[in-house]
Amino acid sequence: MDSSLILIRPVVSEKSYVLSAANRYTFRVHPDAHKTQIRQAVEELFGVHVVEVRTLSVKSKPKRRGTTRGRTRTWKKAIVQVRQGETIPIFQGLGPGMRFVSYPDFAEITKSEPEKRLVEGLTKSGGRNRHGRKTARHRGGGAKRAYRRIDFKRRKDGVEARVAAIEYDPNRSAYIALLHYADGEKRYILAPQRLTVGMMVASGEGADIAVGNCMELARMPVGTVVHNVELAPGRGGQLARSAGASIQLMAKDGDMATLRLPSGEMRMVRAECRATVGVIGNADHQNVKVGKAGRKRHMGVRPQTRGTAMNPVDHPHGGGEGSTTAGRHPVTPWGVPTLGYRTRKKHKASDRYIVRGRRRGKGKQR
Repeated sequence: MDSSLILIRPVVSEKSYVLSAANRYTFRVHPDAHKTQIRQAVEELFGVHVVEVRTLSVKSKPKRRGTTRGRTRTWKKAIVQVRQGETIPIFQGLGPGMRFVSYPDFAEITKSEPEKRLVEGLTKSGGRNRHGRKTARHRGGGAKRAYRRIDFKRRKDGVEARVAAIEYDPNRSAYIALLHYADGEKRYILAPQRLTVGMMVASGEGADIAVGNCMELARMPVGTVVHNVELAPGRGGQLARSAGASIQLMAKDGDMATLRLPSGEMRMVRAECRATVGVIGNADHQNVKVGKAGRKRHMGVRPQTRGTAMNPVDHPHGGGEGSTTAGRHPVTPWGVPTLGYRTRKKHKASDRYIVRGRRRGKGKQR
């Protein structure tokens, strides 16, 4: 088969744009072409050395043109990995949605498919509770996700584990690490910075103060930077679980430990609470620019309508002739103050554990 017939055209999309940064290029290929033919065609046309070729079939999708409904055709796609330092000159779109967009660097990712035994189905709620009432606005749709079961408790003591892979998790901003324990069990944990494939991690009393190891705060020296910190012993990590987050152990006094949270709050927890050494990875997540509304929809975020654009029956800011101001302090559709209004319950029982509030020099902020 002629090389020009094997490669039909390059695939220009958001995903292909991200893959091209890692020397992986996507092509629409002839349905009867096999990997060897695709490899030879790419090397002949572009003068590069192909390292790996992956092929997959893209299923047909519903399509409507006016009042006519139908389905698209099933087609074949090939993802070609070329040698480091070599590139294929493929034009990428530079429209308004792609001009200022930025993507995360997936260089740390070493495995694309999750571990099947650690994955379960995830049903979307669309922002509704069990009664069907909307409790979170602007939620719905988005790409399908599979939930990865993460070990937040880290209670498997005395058994070392090897880091087998660093994976992407669509349900959180942080990356996750796949651990292979010495007894054959596999688990997912949050991947901290400087944790690489092949490293050994452990938890419990015999663990050293090293990145990825989990132990009680009582066994850590003051000043240690940790993440995935428990609020109560045995409950599992609840604090500092997002990308780039970390907590510093500031002091230990008896059976209590003082922590400095990312918000600046100083808080005491039981010294028996466990934490994992290190800073959560993927710190550049905060610098990602979405670029266009379509990516937001892929994330499951629906459009937001301004209150001033609504009618008075729909929002307290609604009504008026033409473009008007809200005429009052910003509120939610239900009249609750917003934009700075403190929603934390006053006189909570856990307030006694807050040494200093989030605002420096202001005392306790409830």
